[in-house]
Amino acid sequence: MILVNRHTDSDGPFHATLRIQPASRIDLFDVRGRLRDEFGPDFTRYPRAFYISDHTTAGYLDRRIAEVLEHDGENIQDYLQIFQKLFPPDAGYVHDELHLRTELSDQQRATEPRNADSHLTFMGGGLRNCASYEQRGDDPVWFVELDGVHAGGTRTRRTTVIAYRGEQEVRQLQVSIAASPHPIDAQNLRDPRLGFIARLQRLVREHGVSFGRLDVSLPHGERHAGLTVNEYETLLMTHDLREVLRNPLRFMARLGKGALQEPLAIPAKTLNYAQYDAVQLFNELMDRVGVRRSLVERLVNRALAVPVSHFLRMKRGISLPVLDRRGEGSGEIGWGTYQSPILVQWRGPGGADRILDVRLVRFV
Repeated sequence: MILVNRHTDSDGPFHATLRIQPASRIDLFDVRGRLRDEFGPDFTRYPRAFYISDHTTAGYLDRRIAEVLEHDGENIQDYLQIFQKLFPPDAGYVHDELHLRTELSDQQRATEPRNADSHLTFMGGGLRNCASYEQRGDDPVWFVELDGVHAGGTRTRRTTVIAYRGEQEVRQLQVSIAASPHPIDAQNLRDPRLGFIARLQRLVREHGVSFGRLDVSLPHGERHAGLTVNEYETLLMTHDLREVLRNPLRFMARLGKGALQEPLAIPAKTLNYAQYDAVQLFNELMDRVGVRRSLVERLVNRALAVPVSHFLRMKRGISLPVLDRRGEGSGEIGWGTYQSPILVQWRGPGGADRILDVRLVRFV
C-alpha cells in the first residue's frame, strides 16, 4: 500500500488516501493496520473511522458481518469463497460478452476484465463502498479485493479513510423518486433525470458539511427492494442481476453437471424460490468448498435459507461519503469513476413513486 496524501487537524477529522496494488484476483489488505503503523496517535486518538472505496469490485465488509467473522482474514476468505461458488467466473454472464458492450472501444475490449461474478459477489456478499468502524482494540479493517488481477493486467486501487471523534445529525428527510414500471428492475439513482443526487448535493452545500456521510435507506415497511453502490452497466443490471433475483443459484447450477445432483432440477419459483430446502444444498456446497468454520456456515446459511426477496437484505441502506478533497471547506459527494447508487426492486411499489429516507451526518 502506498500513501497518496494525508491531512491531520487537531480541531477536525483526520483523513488519508492510500493506493493499493493487489497481488492476486482475491486479496485482503489491513488498511487500519497500515494507518496505525504510519501515523500512530495522529490516527488512533480518534474513536471512529469511515473507510471509503472508489471501486465496484473492491470495498469493505459491513461492520456487523466483520464482527461475526471475528475480523479474521481466513474467515473472510472462506465467506467470500461461498459467493464465488454462487457466482463462478465464466458462467455465461451477459456482462462478460464484451462484443455486446457498445460503450467500449476496440482497445478497451482488449483489456476489459470479464468480471460479472465479482460485481455479483460484491452485491450479494454484503460488501460496501464505505463502512464505519469503531477504533477499539487492534482488530484489522480489511479492504476486500475481488478482481485485482485479470487477463488485462493488475489494477491499482484507491481508498480514503476519515477518522473522527463523533457525529452530528444535520438533517433527515424523505425523498420521492419515480419508480420503475418494471416489477424486476435496477434503477441508477445517479441518473440526472431523477434529480436525486443533485438534491443530495444541495443539501450538503446548504448545511456546509465538509466531512461526513449521507445515509440513504428504505423505509421500515419496504420489503420488495434493496440498495447497493456498484457499476450501472446495462447488461449487468438488466440481465445478470435479474437472473440472480429470479433464482440466486442460477449461475452456480450452470457450473457443471457434477457440481450438485441434478442442478438444473432446482425449482425456479421466481421470488418464492427459497421455499426450496436450502439446507441440503448448502451442506453439499460447504463440503465442496471445504469450509468447516461454524460461524462462516451460520452466516452464509442465513443468506441462502431465506426468500430471494431478502437476498440483498444486508443492503437495505447505503452510505455516500461527503469529502472536502481540495481543502476548500466545502464537501461534495465522493464517487469512484464507475460508482452509482442503485435501487434494485423485485416487485413494484404499487404506485408511481418510491420513497427513500435520507440522513445527513457531519463528522466532528
